[in-house]
Amino acid sequence: MATIRQVQVTFDCAEPERLARFWCEVLGYVIPPPPKGFDTWDAYKESQPPEKRDAWFACVDPSGVGPRLYFQRVPEGKVVKNRVHLDVRVATGLVGEERLAALEAECARLLPLGAVRERLLYDGHDACIAMQDIEGNEFCLD
Repeated sequence: MATIRQVQVTFDCAEPERLARFWCEVLGYVIPPPPKGFDTWDAYKESQPPEKRDAWFACVDPSGVGPRLYFQRVPEGKVVKNRVHLDVRVATGLVGEERLAALEAECARLLPLGAVRERLLYDGHDACIAMQDIEGNEFCLD
């Protein structure tokens, strides 16, 4: 049996490009070049029939290590808690007040981008901050 070495994370959403650009800011990801034969993403979009325009967008880790994030427009809105979420690992190896400070600093950076802080989970040693992205998808700063 072959071993799978690549994973893409797919988000159902209302505004694929807007959400992709948010996650680029969160993770330091980039928008890949437009499809072959197009100089810009706008040129690609204009080539699509109206019902397919803005139907999807993606972003990638510029180092090639992290998974590609793919955002697809769906007609229904988000109604329940995610069954899977991303943990954004900003305080790996830190504990106590040092960990808490790193998490709070990253939270402060993301709030002006439209992220929403839900709650801090802190036991005096370990901590994470539960948050939501601009479309209400849960994620954690860990």
